[in-house]
Amino acid sequence: MTAESIRVRGLVQGVGFRPTVWRLARACGLRGDVRNDGEGVLIRVCGSVAGDDPGVSGFLKRLREECPPLARIDSIERRPIADPQALADLAQRHDFVILESAATAVHTGIVADAATCAACVAEIRDPADRRFRYPFTNCTHCGPRLSIVAGIPYDRARTSMAAFPMCPDCSAEYQDPADRRFHAQPNACPVCGPKVWLQDAAGCLLDPTALGAEDAIAAASRLLAEGKILAIKGIGGFHLACDATNPDSVAELRRRKRRYAKPLALMARDLDVIRGYCRVTGQDAALLAGPAAPILLLERGGSDGAGRGGDPLQPLAPDVAPGQTTLGIMLPYSPIHHLLLTDWDRPLVMTSGNLSEEPQCIDNADALGRLGQLADCLLLHDRAILNRVDDSVVRVMAGEPRLLRRARGYAPTPLPLPAGFEAAPPLLALGGELKNTFCLVRDGQAILSQHLGDLEDAKTAREYERTLALYLDLFQVVPEALAVDLHPDYRSSLIGRDRAARDGVPLIGVQHHHAHLASTLADNGWPLDAGPVLGILLDGLGYGSDGTLWGGEFLLGDYLDFERVAHLKPVAMPGGTRAILEPWRNLYAHLESAGGWAAWRARFAGLEPIERLDAKPLAILSTLIARGLNAPLSSSTGRLFDAVAAALGVGGEVLTYEGQAAIALESMAADAMERAGEGYPFARATAPTGEILDPAPLWDALLADLSRGRPPEEIAAAFHVGLATALSALALDLTSRCGISTVALSGGVFQNRLLLESVTSGLEAVGLRVLLQRQVPANDGGLSLGQAAVAAARVLRGSSGT
Repeated sequence: MTAESIRVRGLVQGVGFRPTVWRLARACGLRGDVRNDGEGVLIRVCGSVAGDDPGVSGFLKRLREECPPLARIDSIERRPIADPQALADLAQRHDFVILESAATAVHTGIVADAATCAACVAEIRDPADRRFRYPFTNCTHCGPRLSIVAGIPYDRARTSMAAFPMCPDCSAEYQDPADRRFHAQPNACPVCGPKVWLQDAAGCLLDPTALGAEDAIAAASRLLAEGKILAIKGIGGFHLACDATNPDSVAELRRRKRRYAKPLALMARDLDVIRGYCRVTGQDAALLAGPAAPILLLERGGSDGAGRGGDPLQPLAPDVAPGQTTLGIMLPYSPIHHLLLTDWDRPLVMTSGNLSEEPQCIDNADALGRLGQLADCLLLHDRAILNRVDDSVVRVMAGEPRLLRRARGYAPTPLPLPAGFEAAPPLLALGGELKNTFCLVRDGQAILSQHLGDLEDAKTAREYERTLALYLDLFQVVPEALAVDLHPDYRSSLIGRDRAARDGVPLIGVQHHHAHLASTLADNGWPLDAGPVLGILLDGLGYGSDGTLWGGEFLLGDYLDFERVAHLKPVAMPGGTRAILEPWRNLYAHLESAGGWAAWRARFAGLEPIERLDAKPLAILSTLIARGLNAPLSSSTGRLFDAVAAALGVGGEVLTYEGQAAIALESMAADAMERAGEGYPFARATAPTGEILDPAPLWDALLADLSRGRPPEEIAAAFHVGLATALSALALDLTSRCGISTVALSGGVFQNRLLLESVTSGLEAVGLRVLLQRQVPANDGGLSLGQAAVAAARVLRGSSGT
C-alpha cells in the first residue's frame, strides 16, 4: 500500500471543496480522508499501487479540472506518509471520509461574498420547493462569506449564522457530502433561519397582507411602485431604493440623502431589462452575471428601445445620472433582491444606505436611527452583518474589466505577489486618505481589504480601525514592518506611526505616486528583480518626496526606488482645499500661469468663461498666488481637468463629489473624439526637477475655439486627444533615452476611459508594452497594494529606499 499526504492551499474553505475532493476520491477508487485546517485543506489518500499511483495522479488532475466555481487552487504539495500510526489509521478505512476542521495556525484565505447561484434562484421561484420565496437561500456555490465571518477556520460557529441552529432537514443537507449544501455555513430555511420583516420609519411593524401582498418583500415591492423610498438590508450593508423611472422619488431621495449630483447606482431584474437602457456586450453580460455581480459602468443606449413584448420603455428619471453618458448598473445578487425585482421591467435605484460620505449602515438599530429620516419604510432581517462590504464597481476599458472600487465579490480574495516576494515577512500597509484600503502581506500574498471610504469622515475612520483589527485577527498576522504614505497628516499615516512606535517595528514611508507605480507592477505580476519601468501617474494630488504636491508624474522606477524624470508644470491652487472644490479657481490659476490673467482678459473680453471669472474675487486670488499664501504649487492633472471643465462651464461652480468636473468633461467628449482633430498642443521644457510638460499653449487654442463657436463637445475631445498625444510623445522620448520598453499607467485620472485608451493605443503603436491596473483600482483604492510591495521589496533587499 502507498499513502500520501496532499496539502492544498488557496481559496479552498467554504466553497464546496471538501465535497468535491470526497466525490472525486471515491470516483478514483481511493480511500482516506480530507479536512480543513489553518493552512487550507489536508487530504490523506491510500492506494494499492507502489510508486506514482495513477489513481492519485488521476484524482489530482480531475481536482484541478473540476475545482468548485468559487475555489482557487494556489498550490498542491504531495508527500509520502511514513508514520506507522497514520498508515495504520488509513489502512483501516474502507472508503473516503470528510473529517472535522482542525484549529491550527491560519494560512488560508476567506472567500468573497458571492451572488446567488442559478440553482438557488430556481428554488426560491419554485412554489413546490421548501425554500420558495425564502430570502436567505444559499449553498456552497453562493451566498455571504466575508460579511458574516468572525474567525478562521470558516465554520458556522465563527459566523453570524451561529445564532440559528439548523433544523433536521437543513442539518441533513449540511452533513451529506453529496448535497451541494454540505458544510454550507449559512445554510438555512424558513423553519430555522433568519427572518425578514417590514416596518415604517417610526419602527412600527407593517402587515404585508394589509398592503395586499403575500410577504414583506412583496409588500416592499408594492411600496416602491407607489413611489416610496425604502431602506433595504442586504448582504454587506443597507441600500436606499426607489423606482428609477419616477422623477419625484429620485429627486426626493437625492434631497434626503444630500447627494445632489453624483450618479446613483441601479439594479435591474435581468439582462433584458439592462439591455433596454444600456449597450451590453457579451463581456459585459458575463461580468454582470458572474459570482462577483459588481456595479458595471455601461454606456447609455438600449439595444432596441423597447421592453418585453415591444412595449415602450419607461425613461429613467433625469436625476439618476445627470449629464452622464454611462450608467452604473448591477443584477440582483441576493435572494432578497431577486424576489424584490420579480415584477419589475424597469430598474430600481439601489444606492448605499447612508447620508452622503458617511459609511453604509449595517445594523438594524443604527439604520432606524440614521435611515429613518431618509426612507419611508425599512425592509429588515435578523442575520447580523459582521463586516461592512460595499458594492464593487467595474468598468471595461482597453478591452479588460478594471476595478474602480474593490469590495463585495472581490475582497478579501488574496492576490499572489510576483516572483521574488515569496520570503516577504508579514507586513501591513495602511493605505491613503481617500478611497482607503489597507493591505496585509503574508505567505507571499497580498490581502487587500474591501473599500473603506474616505478617512476624513470620523465614522469612516472608526470603521477603518475596527476593520483593521478584525483582519489582523482573522488572518493572524503580526506585522514585522508597517508602510504608510509620506503625507504627514493622513489619518492612515498617523495610525501607522502610532502603531509602529507602540509595537517597536520599522515604519517605511512610501511616496504616493511610487505606490501607484508599484501597485501597477504587482497587479501585473512584474517580478521583483525585473528592472525599472516608466510610470505615468496622474491623479488629483499626492505628497511629493520634495514636500510639494504632485499629481502629473513620470517616474522611472521599480519596487525599491524611483527617479522623477518629468511632470506637469506646477500651477498654484489658490485657496488650497477650496481649489479642489471650486474648479474656477484652477481656471484662473492656469490662465495666470500661462501668460497672466490681464492678457487673457484683454484678448478674450466678452467670452463667457472670461466674463464668469471676471465676476469672481480675483484680486484675493492674485494676492494669494503672489505671496504664496494658501496657494500651494501642484503638478496635479486633476486640477488641469477641473480648469478645462470650468472653461467649458461643466461640472458645477462648487463640486459635491471627487472627480465631478473631470467626469462631466469626459462625458461631454465621449461622442466627439473622432471630430477632435490633432488635439490641443502642450509645450516642453527642462528643469532641475525633470522635463516639464506645460499646458500653457492649449489655452490659446481652446479659448480661440470657444470664441469661434466650436461646439464644446469637440473642445472637450480636443483636450483629451491633445493630452494623450503629449503624454505618449514624452513617454516615447523618455523610454528611448532610458533604454526601457515598458510603461505603467496608474492614478485616478486613468479611470477616464477616453484618456486611458488613447494613451494606451498611442504607446502600443510605437512598440511599447503598457501595464494597466485590473485587479485593484488605479485610484487611491490601490495605494495599499503598492505600499505593501515597496515595503516588502525594501525589507527583502535591506534598503531604506527613497
